[in-house]
Amino acid sequence: MNIKSILINLVLILCISIASSAQELLPTSTTGQIVKHTYYTLSYCEKDEQPEWVYYELTSEMVKGRQPRTDDYRPDEKVSSVSAQLEDYRHSCYDRGHLCPAGDMKLNLTSMSESFYLSNMSPQVKEFNDGIWNTLEERVRKWAMISGKIYVVTGGVLTSNKGKIGPDGVSIPKYFYKIIYDPRGQGKMIAFLIPNEESENPLQNYVVTVDSLESLTGIDFFPELPDSIENRLENSKDVSSWSFHK
Repeated sequence: MNIKSILINLVLILCISIASSAQELLPTSTTGQIVKHTYYTLSYCEKDEQPEWVYYELTSEMVKGRQPRTDDYRPDEKVSSVSAQLEDYRHSCYDRGHLCPAGDMKLNLTSMSESFYLSNMSPQVKEFNDGIWNTLEERVRKWAMISGKIYVVTGGVLTSNKGKIGPDGVSIPKYFYKIIYDPRGQGKMIAFLIPNEESENPLQNYVVTVDSLESLTGIDFFPELPDSIENRLENSKDVSSWSFHK
């Protein structure tokens, strides 16, 4: 290997290290309303009364935390346009589906309580929320335990809705997505797109490329990654490097 190749490889490794250690690899916002909480960040969409994405860093320490659920559902005072309200979900037959799950926020009282802002919720079919979506959330926590640290972006696809609920008109997404980036080594990424309905299918059936989600949502999910890394990871849907064993 010549000196030029060595230097290129060193620069690539440095770029990966910098990107991987960054506290925030935020997606782009199509709404212009980014709300930062202590343990997660979201881009709020006023016309749909929910976030187009929620982003957070998930560590093994957060997964192993012992903080009990607070169940203190409430509006988010940081949303300048006023977030959804409890009344919007009452008698709707839809769950207040966490996007940043309470199960990921067990580190302390602040992290747990923040997960119950209504700005972190989206209407989910109960069988979906308790079923395949919960299965995916549990799998993500397993990956965080294995890796030590991963980055998660999740949300409803707000370009395709099933209607609205409540006085404020909270949109009901037809699909939900979740993207996981593991920065270890050369890095790896996996993305899911799942219909908001009951399913008995394995998670692997719903793996898609990040590029396809970007086309669907208009969001650039990891723009701060070096292009060489972003392009390689976002056009792949290889599941072989991710464990799906129960």
